[in-house]
Amino acid sequence: MAAARITLFTRPGCHLCDTAREVVNAVAAECAVGVQEVDITTDPDLLAKYWDKIPVTLVDGQPHDVFFVDAERLRQALTS
Repeated sequence: MAAARITLFTRPGCHLCDTAREVVNAVAAECAVGVQEVDITTDPDLLAKYWDKIPVTLVDGQPHDVFFVDAERLRQALTS
């Protein structure tokens, strides 16, 4: 698997996270990039920072989307 270019912050029981995960994984497979998923409940700092914003996606460590992931926008970020 390629190095992770996408980071997806999630938490258990989050239905928006489930949807975002599907989009992120599909686009990552198309673009042959890796995904790192991080459960914010395992880190107090991440939990405080992202509790009311998840899912959050980063591309190459930079903020990309909050709440919803637009597949085309993500694809463009990965290919530009």
